[in-house]
Amino acid sequence: QVQLVESGGGLVHAGGSLRLSCAVSGNDFRILTMAWHRQAPGKQRELVAGVSNTGNTNYADSVKGRFTISRDNAKNTVYLQMNTLKPEDTAVYYCHIQRSTYPYNYWGQGTQVTVSS
Repeated sequence: QVQLVESGGGLVHAGGSLRLSCAVSGNDFRILTMAWHRQAPGKQRELVAGVSNTGNTNYADSVKGRFTISRDNAKNTVYLQMNTLKPEDTAVYYCHIQRSTYPYNYWGQGTQVTVSS
């Protein structure tokens, strides 16, 4: 059984920073991609950033230059450093992993990020 535990969300003023962490526990990980998604009230969930097992990263246009995703394979942990936060970044942020074996996808429980103007 694989579990994802997120931490690091909270309330911050516009222009501030937060760092999200997502630790994967269990066994038989075989993780390919680790990613962060977010869902704001009344909106669809969207991909924020992803990092492959080879270190390739991709970002939503709205966060490029402000957010940085990284992963520590030894700790089975993925991070999202969020700088210059804006009120429109307010959302529940979800950690997601894609594995090479079934079950292919796991999601975290979500962590709230609120950016005040």
